[in-house]
Amino acid sequence: MQRTTHRSPLLARPVIVAMAAAVVLTATSCAKSEDDASAGKKSPSAAADAGQKVASPKPGSKTCTIDAYGGEKLDLKGATVGFSQSEKEANPFRIAETQSIKDEAAKRGVKLLTANAQSQFSKQISDVQDLLAKGADLLVIAPLNSDGWDPVLQAAAAKKVPIVTIDRKINATACKDYVSFIASDFVEQGRRAADQMIEATGGKGEVAILLGSAGNNVTTERTKGFKDRVAEKAPGLKVVFEQTGDFAREKGQQVTEQLIQSKPGIKGIYAENDEMGLGAVAALKGAGKKAGDVEIVTVDGTRNAVQGIVDGWITGVIESNPRFGPLAFETLDAFTQGKEVAQDIIIEDGSYDTSNAEQNLGRAYH
Repeated sequence: MQRTTHRSPLLARPVIVAMAAAVVLTATSCAKSEDDASAGKKSPSAAADAGQKVASPKPGSKTCTIDAYGGEKLDLKGATVGFSQSEKEANPFRIAETQSIKDEAAKRGVKLLTANAQSQFSKQISDVQDLLAKGADLLVIAPLNSDGWDPVLQAAAAKKVPIVTIDRKINATACKDYVSFIASDFVEQGRRAADQMIEATGGKGEVAILLGSAGNNVTTERTKGFKDRVAEKAPGLKVVFEQTGDFAREKGQQVTEQLIQSKPGIKGIYAENDEMGLGAVAALKGAGKKAGDVEIVTVDGTRNAVQGIVDGWITGVIESNPRFGPLAFETLDAFTQGKEVAQDIIIEDGSYDTSNAEQNLGRAYH
């Protein structure tokens, strides 16, 4: 099968490090701890040239202040920040995300307490409660699920501890239960993945979706964006298979093996993260398929997935930038000084395809 060549360069959606709290304000208008680290060492942010940039806010975007939230001003340098990671750090996204938080804390001289829930939601709840008990003045949470956070929100409110969530959203009230949510536009990621799939397939044939984990907004929104764009632009492209791969490579491989048996004529696979996409590649190789026999579009931007484009097995990758450290700390710094911050801080993401993957391989994370 001839590989479609795309023409949209990665830098069409620039992604650079946001450098100061002013970026947050201007651009947006707006269970045990596993590693207790007192910062002090100067550590450069991972892949600083590929950090996050805030997208222009929508008109009427809501903001939050410490007075409205009910907190107290404090000096971030003298504060203790607790970070709760949701998933096992076998996933490159989580590795890069945690490292970015640690690097920024070290750069700013902020005491950081960290915990990893190991993909267990009950552990994440107890992790955050433990961070509060250990004296965290501020919390950065990468939620495993969107629901079920009431015990943490109540405990944080009792201590007047502000919360910033990253990557996944908590189903709660902004500027009451938490301060800000920092993430990509997941619906837009799904739309852009659909655009790549439509171009690669000519807008016709049967395609499958490897769904992310149930119970969080990332899966729901990436699915919605993809399906809505396909319905709008390519009604001849039919989604005939959907099954969760839990954002994991092994599960993505297992699901794709089932897919190949039940839908041997499948033309494309939309994997809602790179790890599932790489699992799909392994399944296709195991079934004797050749590179390009099935178009694969994924979301994340890991080094292995971008290399998959270079090798011909993956059609395109929509970036989801995990380097939240600078923006998370800029938001906390501005907020604790009494300045306005946006309730929803949306970042811009790039993309990779056959036109730019090889030259931009070095900016992908791993």
